Amino acid sequence: MDVDFPDGADAPKETSAKTNENVTPSASAEEASRHPDMGLAQSIHKLTMVAGSSPLLDATGAAVADISPAELTRDVMAQVGGSEVENPSLYRHLAASLGWTESAGGAAEGHLSESDLSAMEDRHGAKLAELEGKVEEAAENAGDMEVLDARFDVARFAAKSLTKEAALDAYDKVLALPKLSSGKSIDALMESARVALFHGDLRKTSEIVEKAAKLAEAGGDWDRRNRLKVYSAMSKLLIRDVKGAAALLVDCIATFSCTELCSYTDFVVYTMVSNILHLPRTEIKKKIIDGPEILSVAKDIPVVSRLVNALYDCDYKAYLHAMVDIHPILLADRYLQPHSGYIMRELHVLGYKQFLDSYKSVTLESMATSFGVGPEYLDLQLSRFIAAGRLTAKIDKFGGVVETNRPDLKNAQYKEMIQKGDLLLNRIQKLSRVVDL
Repeated sequence: MDVDFPDGADAPKETSAKTNENVTPSASAEEASRHPDMGLAQSIHKLTMVAGSSPLLDATGAAVADISPAELTRDVMAQVGGSEVENPSLYRHLAASLGWTESAGGAAEGHLSESDLSAMEDRHGAKLAELEGKVEEAAENAGDMEVLDARFDVARFAAKSLTKEAALDAYDKVLALPKLSSGKSIDALMESARVALFHGDLRKTSEIVEKAAKLAEAGGDWDRRNRLKVYSAMSKLLIRDVKGAAALLVDCIATFSCTELCSYTDFVVYTMVSNILHLPRTEIKKKIIDGPEILSVAKDIPVVSRLVNALYDCDYKAYLHAMVDIHPILLADRYLQPHSGYIMRELHVLGYKQFLDSYKSVTLESMATSFGVGPEYLDLQLSRFIAAGRLTAKIDKFGGVVETNRPDLKNAQYKEMIQKGDLLLNRIQKLSRVVDL
């Protein structure tokens, strides 16, 4: 199994996620398969991140007290090995990667032996044969719709209880059916993308989503195109195309119905975190801070809301404090954790750039006071970003002053035009000599 398990050391204790009850799934969303369960994928991610007693935060910014790694282990073990999922291959993978034994982590109560897993595989073999028999029966005695439904039953069973390869192969058989409508093809591709996403296969996820997007452009209905935008956004977020993901996320916030992919609260967090890095300040106010959909869940995500509002209000001390608070939230989320370092760095650059844009020069002492940090720390941070070309400024170490160097756009365009003109003249001269010969 290629389950996505990032290396994590210190990580937080789990907490119950809140969802927005005002969001009503669309008809096609209600028909979507419950498996693979992306909530389980988040729990598995949190379990891999747990170490010691470090608090694990959810989107609300609150830690659930007294949930130990052993309790989280028992919860995941019960889901994977119990009747809810019953996936022996996933159980074996987790047991090997997390060191599950009959006494590990105090989780002996839910531990499954190899004989238990083998018996489970035997039951799955019988169930799969039964479902395949229904496909054959439908092909002989019923119509195309009955065959399609039977094929979807096989694929959804495989997504729940079999390996990633078996599930993807089952969905390929759905897509290979003759006379399959574009809508059903998109449904099968989205469910197939969730299988790849659950197991951390980012390349396969991107390939499937791109294929579904082409189908949607050719003939997908409004609801499926909207749901597919969310899939595309999450796919882009995972490969760190944050700008592309941000545009799709904010566009889908009023029509979100992909509750099978993530909760609405988590979706709003992804929207806010990605868009704060790329939207202009005026757009942040309009689409994020004052957006009615975001305001409806703002009280459930106080840390993220505080981060965005502090930046807009130029309260840089509160902004840095909110950055400290949001870091455990990034680590606890399987979509954001791989990019937590990048996001934190970009948030620093964003805050420093916005502050420096207001001044031609400012003392290090004054800037450090505004951010609530020491001058030495600020000097180190600014020097790194200036050297990397992320900030257009220079530090007068002797005078203790930061001077901004605003680029002159018109002069830069003029110089570029002169350089390209000289290059064009040189090529014309070379060409004229060849023609004369």
